[in-house]
Amino acid sequence: MKRGLKSDERALWGHVTATVHPLGARELPGVAFPAPAVEPLATPPKPDAPAGAPKTLEPRRTRRLARERDAVGGKLDLHGFDQDQARAALMRFLAGAQAEGSRAVMVITGRGVQGDGVLRKRAPEWLAEPALRDVVAGVAEAHKRHGGDGALYVALKRRKPH
Repeated sequence: MKRGLKSDERALWGHVTATVHPLGARELPGVAFPAPAVEPLATPPKPDAPAGAPKTLEPRRTRRLARERDAVGGKLDLHGFDQDQARAALMRFLAGAQAEGSRAVMVITGRGVQGDGVLRKRAPEWLAEPALRDVVAGVAEAHKRHGGDGALYVALKRRKPH
């Protein structure tokens, strides 16, 4: 089953067909091609990342972590922690993992009772904090077998030599 063209695809096709001219001077008898309505092509604005959102992990890196081609240096399970305990544990865990030379870790936040868990919402905000700017390279939701939306892959930056 074919899908119809979206409005932006239709506009692009109209722009292309308006610039096409037949080869040679022949015209087909009885066939008139109406000039397409050309809408101005505008690229949609890129949504800015929310202020509290960490940099997203590259798709290839996420896929390698999901397929366990890249090693996950450690796991931190935040089940049972309150927000303050979870944030402190996350900061210690990431600093320690980076010091050990890990390039990626997994943080298990859990989904919450109805999929709206507090730690699940707050962990990305904590990972975007300025204190972790030199530690966190990117964040992505984990694959289903690793916890899905209740876990995060966190890529770590290399530790700068002192």
